[in-house]
Amino acid sequence: MTETQTHTEKAFPFSFDTSEFAALGKKRIEAFVNAQTELLDEIQETNRHWMDRFQSEANLATEYASKLSSARTIPDAMAVSRDWATRYFQMLAEDGKHLADDTRKFMETGARLFSNGFERPVAAA
Repeated sequence: MTETQTHTEKAFPFSFDTSEFAALGKKRIEAFVNAQTELLDEIQETNRHWMDRFQSEANLATEYASKLSSARTIPDAMAVSRDWATRYFQMLAEDGKHLADDTRKFMETGARLFSNGFERPVAAA
């Protein structure tokens, strides 16, 4: 045995199986891609919700403008404004709840993905 072989054996005292290493790498890459896909799906779902929400707010404003322009007395205009404000504040309350839910979902996904190596948790029975 030469001096180089002895030195190499001391530097790497364990055997290194490249097929296991490749399989582990492949598993990690697949898990990362799955995590990215899950996160993008959540972002797209949230985006669709907020786009629908913006459309419903525009519809409410159009409806309010139409009703307000057809009001002939101040009490009628006040009633239309009160109804609009009630509906608008209900929408704001729903927005706040949805925003909190979205934030919680993103934080849970991020925490889960980074805490256990991008593995999806096993569903509880």
